[in-house]
Amino acid sequence: MIHSKEKFSAMVDAMPLVSVDLIIYQHGKALLGRRLNKPAQGFWFVPGGRIMKNETIAAALSRVIQTELSIVNELNAYDIKPELMGAYQHFYKDSFAGDVGITTHYVALGHRIDLPGTIEIKQHDNQHAQLKWWSIEELKSSPEVHAYTKDYFSSPSH
Repeated sequence: MIHSKEKFSAMVDAMPLVSVDLIIYQHGKALLGRRLNKPAQGFWFVPGGRIMKNETIAAALSRVIQTELSIVNELNAYDIKPELMGAYQHFYKDSFAGDVGITTHYVALGHRIDLPGTIEIKQHDNQHAQLKWWSIEELKSSPEVHAYTKDYFSSPSH
C-alpha cells in the first residue's frame, strides 16, 4: 500500500518511526555520509533508514545496506552479519518533508558492521552528498557530525 505524503506526514507527527542505523568500521575508521534530506540535513550521519511496514529487521538491514552502500553481496560472501549495539532515540524539530510544526521521533536500532579491507564502498545513493571515513576522535570533536551519530561512538561497544 502506498501512502500519500499527507498520510505519512500525519503518521510521522503522531508516532515514532523505527529505523536501522549502520555503524560501519574499516581500518579503525567509521563511515559517515553528509545528509541531503531532513531531518539532520547537512550533517554527517551514519547510513540508515526506517523499517517499512511488514518488513523484518533483517530485511530492512539488507535493503538499507544495498540501497545506500551496494555491498550486500560482499557482506554475504564474507558471512558478515550486522551486530545489534542497542536502541537509540532521536528527536528532531523537523521532518522529512520540511513540514512546519511536524517533528520526527526515531527509535533507531544501531548495528555495527566491521568490514575487511578488501570491501570498497563507493558513493551509491541519493541520501548523501558524499561518503567519508572518519577517525573516531575526529568525528566526536567535529561540529559537522550530528550529536546522534556521536552517541554511537560514546558507548563502550564502539
